[in-house]
Amino acid sequence: MKNTKPYYAVIFTSTQTEKIEGYTEMAEQMENLAKQQEGYLGIESARNSIGITVSYWESLDAIKQWKQNSEHLFTQQKGREQWYNLYKVRICKVEREYEFEK
Repeated sequence: MKNTKPYYAVIFTSTQTEKIEGYTEMAEQMENLAKQQEGYLGIESARNSIGITVSYWESLDAIKQWKQNSEHLFTQQKGREQWYNLYKVRICKVEREYEFEK
């Protein structure tokens, strides 16, 4: 993902319960759904003892619309009931980016 103007990152960190049945499928479904949301720019994710997912958005309004998506609301509830021991959400404005690639 390469973006030249400021954009927003939603950082979702979590630890899971032992009841993760259906989690991978739902995570893939949410990623595909987010890709259809206006203002979506991309996603990066890693899971080990702590899961970290960073999604990128054009605006705070786009983030708000994603948070209110009915399928996403259902998945948030299921996550609280079944998949997560805890999670944190951080919303940050990205002023610039740079990278190195060999």
